Amino acid sequence: MDQTETVTASPPPPSAPPASSSGQHLRLLSYNIQVGITTRHYRQYITNSWKHVLPYPERMDTLRAIGQFIAGFDIVGLQELDSGSLRSGFVDQAEYLAQVAMFPHWYSRTNRRIGHFAQHALGLLGRYRAHRIIEHRLPSRIPGRGALEVHFGHADAPLVVVLLHLSLSRRARQQQFNYVARLIDTQPYVVVMGDLNCQPESREMLALLDDTQLRIAPHGEHTYPSWRPAQSFDHILVSPALSVREAKVYPVAYSDHLPVGLEVLLPPDVRLDNKPTNLEYAVE
Repeated sequence: MDQTETVTASPPPPSAPPASSSGQHLRLLSYNIQVGITTRHYRQYITNSWKHVLPYPERMDTLRAIGQFIAGFDIVGLQELDSGSLRSGFVDQAEYLAQVAMFPHWYSRTNRRIGHFAQHALGLLGRYRAHRIIEHRLPSRIPGRGALEVHFGHADAPLVVVLLHLSLSRRARQQQFNYVARLIDTQPYVVVMGDLNCQPESREMLALLDDTQLRIAPHGEHTYPSWRPAQSFDHILVSPALSVREAKVYPVAYSDHLPVGLEVLLPPDVRLDNKPTNLEYAVE
Protein backbone atom coordinates (compact mmCIF):
# COMPACT_ATOMS: atom_id res chain seq x y z
CA MET A 1 0.00 0.00 0.00
CA ASP A 2 1.23 3.50 -0.77
CA GLN A 3 2.09 5.48 2.32
CA THR A 4 0.79 8.88 3.36
CA GLU A 5 2.93 10.48 6.03
CA THR A 6 3.12 13.61 8.14
CA VAL A 7 6.29 15.03 9.68
CA THR A 8 7.00 18.00 11.88
CA ALA A 9 9.97 20.15 10.93
CA SER A 10 12.12 21.99 13.45
CA PRO A 11 12.47 24.90 14.06
CA PRO A 12 8.84 26.09 13.68
CA PRO A 13 7.78 27.33 10.25
CA PRO A 14 7.45 31.02 9.40
CA SER A 15 4.13 32.55 10.38
CA ALA A 16 1.45 32.38 7.71
CA PRO A 17 -0.05 35.66 6.46
CA PRO A 18 -2.65 36.95 8.91
CA ALA A 19 -6.30 36.35 8.16
CA SER A 20 -8.31 39.42 7.25
CA SER A 21 -11.86 39.95 8.44
CA SER A 22 -13.04 38.72 5.05
CA GLY A 23 -11.02 35.50 5.01
CA GLN A 24 -7.58 33.94 4.94
CA HIS A 25 -4.98 34.64 2.28
CA LEU A 26 -3.16 31.60 0.93
CA ARG A 27 -0.08 31.37 -1.27
CA LEU A 28 -0.21 28.25 -3.44
CA LEU A 29 2.47 26.75 -5.67
CA SER A 30 2.56 23.91 -8.18
CA TYR A 31 5.95 22.62 -9.36
CA ASN A 32 7.16 19.67 -11.41
CA ILE A 33 10.70 19.26 -10.03
CA GLN A 34 11.88 16.38 -12.29
CA VAL A 35 13.30 14.50 -9.25
CA GLY A 36 15.90 17.23 -8.73
CA ILE A 37 17.39 17.14 -12.23
CA THR A 38 18.27 20.52 -13.72
CA THR A 39 17.71 20.63 -17.50
CA ARG A 40 18.75 23.49 -19.77
CA HIS A 41 18.54 21.94 -23.25
CA TYR A 42 16.59 19.20 -25.04
CA ARG A 43 19.76 17.19 -25.62
CA GLN A 44 20.13 16.83 -21.86
CA TYR A 45 17.11 14.52 -21.84
CA ILE A 46 19.53 12.07 -23.50
CA THR A 47 22.81 12.98 -21.83
CA ASN A 48 21.21 13.14 -18.37
CA SER A 49 18.92 10.14 -18.78
CA TRP A 50 21.05 8.08 -16.39
CA LYS A 51 20.14 10.51 -13.59
CA HIS A 52 16.60 9.12 -13.66
CA VAL A 53 17.86 5.75 -12.38
CA LEU A 54 21.17 6.45 -10.62
CA PRO A 55 22.18 8.86 -7.84
CA TYR A 56 24.46 11.86 -8.33
CA PRO A 57 25.71 14.42 -5.77
CA GLU A 58 24.34 17.57 -7.41
CA ARG A 59 20.76 16.37 -6.96
CA MET A 60 20.81 17.30 -3.28
CA ASP A 61 22.13 20.78 -4.11
CA THR A 62 19.19 21.28 -6.46
CA LEU A 63 16.73 20.02 -3.87
CA ARG A 64 18.12 22.40 -1.25
CA ALA A 65 17.67 25.30 -3.67
CA ILE A 66 14.10 24.20 -4.40
CA GLY A 67 13.43 23.93 -0.67
CA GLN A 68 14.61 27.49 -0.11
CA PHE A 69 12.44 28.73 -2.98
CA ILE A 70 9.20 27.04 -1.85
CA ALA A 71 9.58 28.18 1.77
CA GLY A 72 7.56 31.33 1.08
CA PHE A 73 4.32 29.48 0.26
CA ASP A 74 1.50 28.01 2.36
CA ILE A 75 0.55 24.95 0.29
CA VAL A 76 2.91 23.45 -2.29
CA GLY A 77 2.01 20.69 -4.75
CA LEU A 78 5.02 18.86 -6.19
CA GLN A 79 5.15 16.46 -9.10
CA GLU A 80 7.90 14.09 -10.26
CA LEU A 81 9.28 13.41 -6.81
CA ASP A 82 11.10 10.26 -5.75
CA SER A 83 9.80 8.66 -2.56
CA GLY A 84 13.06 6.94 -1.61
CA SER A 85 14.90 4.76 -4.13
CA LEU A 86 18.40 4.25 -5.51
CA ARG A 87 18.35 7.32 -7.76
CA SER A 88 17.54 9.66 -4.85
CA GLY A 89 20.00 8.02 -2.48
CA PHE A 90 16.96 6.48 -0.74
CA VAL A 91 15.85 9.97 0.31
CA ASP A 92 12.12 10.64 0.36
CA GLN A 93 12.14 13.94 -1.51
CA ALA A 94 8.77 15.13 -0.16
CA GLU A 95 9.98 14.66 3.40
CA TYR A 96 13.34 16.25 2.65
CA LEU A 97 11.82 19.34 1.01
CA ALA A 98 9.35 19.71 3.88
CA GLN A 99 12.27 19.76 6.30
CA VAL A 100 14.35 22.22 4.25
CA ALA A 101 11.40 24.59 3.75
CA MET A 102 10.16 24.06 7.33
CA PHE A 103 6.71 22.79 6.41
CA PRO A 104 5.16 21.09 9.45
CA HIS A 105 2.97 18.79 7.35
CA TRP A 106 3.63 16.75 4.23
CA TYR A 107 1.63 14.13 2.39
CA SER A 108 2.71 11.93 -0.50
CA ARG A 109 1.53 9.30 -2.93
CA THR A 110 3.81 6.89 -4.79
CA ASN A 111 2.35 6.46 -8.27
CA ARG A 112 4.82 4.03 -9.83
CA ARG A 113 7.58 1.81 -8.47
CA ILE A 114 10.41 0.56 -10.69
CA GLY A 115 12.14 -1.87 -8.38
CA HIS A 116 14.83 -0.26 -6.25
CA PHE A 117 15.76 2.18 -9.01
CA ALA A 118 12.88 4.69 -8.98
CA GLN A 119 9.69 5.51 -7.10
CA HIS A 120 7.64 8.16 -8.88
CA ALA A 121 5.57 10.23 -6.45
CA LEU A 122 3.42 13.28 -5.79
CA GLY A 123 3.92 15.40 -2.69
CA LEU A 124 1.84 18.07 -0.97
CA LEU A 125 3.47 20.28 1.67
CA GLY A 126 1.37 22.45 3.97
CA ARG A 127 1.63 25.00 6.74
CA TYR A 128 -1.81 23.86 7.92
CA ARG A 129 -2.96 20.48 9.17
CA ALA A 130 -5.16 18.33 6.93
CA HIS A 131 -8.01 16.24 8.29
CA ARG A 132 -8.60 13.96 5.31
CA ILE A 133 -6.27 12.36 2.74
CA ILE A 134 -7.45 10.24 -0.18
CA GLU A 135 -5.15 8.62 -2.73
CA HIS A 136 -6.64 7.99 -6.16
CA ARG A 137 -5.53 5.76 -9.01
CA LEU A 138 -6.36 7.61 -12.19
CA PRO A 139 -7.57 5.77 -15.30
CA SER A 140 -4.74 5.21 -17.76
CA ARG A 141 -3.69 2.65 -20.35
CA ILE A 142 -0.28 2.53 -18.67
CA PRO A 143 -0.62 2.18 -14.87
CA GLY A 144 1.09 4.76 -12.71
CA ARG A 145 -0.98 7.95 -12.80
CA GLY A 146 -2.53 9.10 -9.55
CA ALA A 147 -4.05 11.98 -7.64
CA LEU A 148 -3.69 13.16 -4.07
CA GLU A 149 -6.83 14.67 -2.53
CA VAL A 150 -6.22 16.64 0.67
CA HIS A 151 -8.89 18.32 2.83
CA PHE A 152 -7.89 21.30 4.98
CA GLY A 153 -9.92 23.23 7.55
CA HIS A 154 -13.19 22.14 9.12
CA ALA A 155 -15.05 19.12 7.78
CA ASP A 156 -18.25 21.12 7.23
CA ALA A 157 -16.50 23.65 4.94
CA PRO A 158 -13.17 22.18 3.80
CA LEU A 159 -10.71 23.49 1.29
CA VAL A 160 -10.13 20.51 -1.01
CA VAL A 161 -6.79 20.45 -2.83
CA VAL A 162 -6.33 17.90 -5.62
CA LEU A 163 -2.78 17.36 -6.86
CA LEU A 164 -2.32 15.77 -10.30
CA HIS A 165 0.24 14.74 -12.87
CA LEU A 166 -1.70 13.74 -15.96
CA SER A 167 -0.86 11.51 -18.92
CA LEU A 168 0.74 12.53 -22.21
CA SER A 169 -2.13 10.97 -24.16
CA ARG A 170 -5.12 13.24 -24.83
CA ARG A 171 -7.53 10.31 -24.56
CA ALA A 172 -6.12 9.36 -21.16
CA ARG A 173 -6.29 12.99 -19.99
CA GLN A 174 -9.95 13.17 -20.96
CA GLN A 175 -10.66 10.09 -18.83
CA GLN A 176 -8.62 11.52 -15.97
CA PHE A 177 -10.38 14.89 -16.12
CA ASN A 178 -13.74 13.08 -16.10
CA TYR A 179 -12.63 11.25 -12.96
CA VAL A 180 -11.60 14.52 -11.31
CA ALA A 181 -14.89 16.18 -12.26
CA ARG A 182 -16.83 13.43 -10.49
CA LEU A 183 -14.45 13.60 -7.54
CA ILE A 184 -15.06 17.28 -6.78
CA ASP A 185 -18.69 17.45 -7.90
CA THR A 186 -20.14 18.24 -4.46
CA GLN A 187 -17.26 20.37 -3.14
CA PRO A 188 -17.69 24.18 -3.24
CA TYR A 189 -14.09 25.13 -2.36
CA VAL A 190 -11.60 23.36 -4.59
CA VAL A 191 -8.06 23.84 -5.85
CA VAL A 192 -6.80 21.54 -8.63
CA MET A 193 -3.12 21.89 -9.38
CA GLY A 194 -0.33 20.11 -11.17
CA ASP A 195 1.41 19.28 -14.41
CA LEU A 196 -1.69 18.66 -16.51
CA ASN A 197 0.25 18.12 -19.76
CA CYS A 198 -2.18 20.22 -21.79
CA GLN A 199 -2.72 23.80 -22.82
CA PRO A 200 -5.48 25.99 -21.31
CA GLU A 201 -7.37 25.98 -24.61
CA SER A 202 -7.20 22.21 -25.15
CA ARG A 203 -10.49 20.37 -25.67
CA GLU A 204 -10.09 18.27 -22.55
CA MET A 205 -9.31 21.29 -20.38
CA LEU A 206 -12.26 23.27 -21.73
CA ALA A 207 -14.53 20.28 -21.09
CA LEU A 208 -13.33 20.09 -17.47
CA LEU A 209 -13.95 23.80 -16.94
CA ASP A 210 -17.43 23.48 -18.42
CA ASP A 211 -18.28 20.42 -16.31
CA THR A 212 -17.02 21.79 -12.99
CA GLN A 213 -17.09 25.61 -13.19
CA LEU A 214 -13.44 25.59 -12.16
CA ARG A 215 -11.43 28.42 -13.64
CA ILE A 216 -7.78 28.64 -14.58
CA ALA A 217 -5.84 31.24 -12.67
CA PRO A 218 -4.50 33.40 -15.53
CA HIS A 219 -0.76 34.03 -15.38
CA GLY A 220 -0.11 34.75 -19.06
CA GLU A 221 3.17 32.82 -19.17
CA HIS A 222 4.41 29.50 -20.53
CA THR A 223 5.90 26.92 -18.17
CA TYR A 224 7.68 24.38 -20.39
CA PRO A 225 10.51 23.94 -21.20
CA SER A 226 12.05 26.01 -18.45
CA TRP A 227 14.99 27.26 -20.56
CA ARG A 228 12.76 28.49 -23.42
CA PRO A 229 9.11 28.33 -22.35
CA ALA A 230 6.72 27.67 -25.23
CA GLN A 231 3.91 25.58 -23.69
CA SER A 232 1.59 26.03 -20.72
CA PHE A 233 1.34 22.60 -19.09
CA ASP A 234 1.33 23.59 -15.42
CA HIS A 235 -1.85 25.02 -13.94
CA ILE A 236 -3.75 25.93 -10.80
CA LEU A 237 -7.54 25.79 -11.13
CA VAL A 238 -9.90 27.14 -8.49
CA SER A 239 -13.60 27.21 -7.65
CA PRO A 240 -15.52 30.46 -8.28
CA ALA A 241 -15.87 30.96 -4.50
CA LEU A 242 -12.09 31.43 -4.16
CA SER A 243 -10.96 34.95 -4.96
CA VAL A 244 -7.79 35.05 -7.08
CA ARG A 245 -5.45 37.87 -6.07
CA GLU A 246 -2.30 37.10 -8.09
CA ALA A 247 -1.08 34.38 -10.44
CA LYS A 248 2.54 34.12 -11.47
CA VAL A 249 5.08 31.90 -13.20
CA TYR A 250 8.47 31.97 -11.49
CA PRO A 251 11.63 31.99 -13.67
CA VAL A 252 13.66 29.53 -11.58
CA ALA A 253 15.80 26.99 -13.44
CA TYR A 254 15.79 23.99 -11.08
CA SER A 255 13.83 21.64 -13.37
CA ASP A 256 12.56 21.31 -16.93
CA HIS A 257 9.32 23.02 -15.85
CA LEU A 258 8.69 26.43 -14.31
CA PRO A 259 6.58 26.66 -11.14
CA VAL A 260 3.18 28.35 -11.05
CA GLY A 261 2.13 30.36 -8.01
CA LEU A 262 -1.22 31.74 -6.95
CA GLU A 263 -2.48 33.90 -4.11
CA VAL A 264 -6.12 33.37 -3.17
CA LEU A 265 -8.53 34.79 -0.61
CA LEU A 266 -10.69 32.16 1.07
CA PRO A 267 -14.35 32.74 1.97
CA PRO A 268 -14.89 33.61 5.67
CA ASP A 269 -16.40 30.19 6.44
CA VAL A 270 -13.27 28.34 5.26
CA ARG A 271 -10.75 28.41 8.10
CA LEU A 272 -7.44 26.57 7.97
CA ASP A 273 -5.58 25.91 11.21
CA ASN A 274 -3.23 23.54 13.03
CA LYS A 275 -5.59 22.26 15.70
CA PRO A 276 -5.14 18.56 16.55
CA THR A 277 -7.50 16.37 14.57
CA ASN A 278 -8.00 12.75 13.64
CA LEU A 279 -6.55 12.21 10.18
CA GLU A 280 -8.85 10.22 7.91
CA TYR A 281 -6.96 8.28 5.24
CA ALA A 282 -8.22 6.26 2.30
CA VAL A 283 -7.08 4.73 -0.99
CA GLU A 284 -9.53 4.61 -3.90
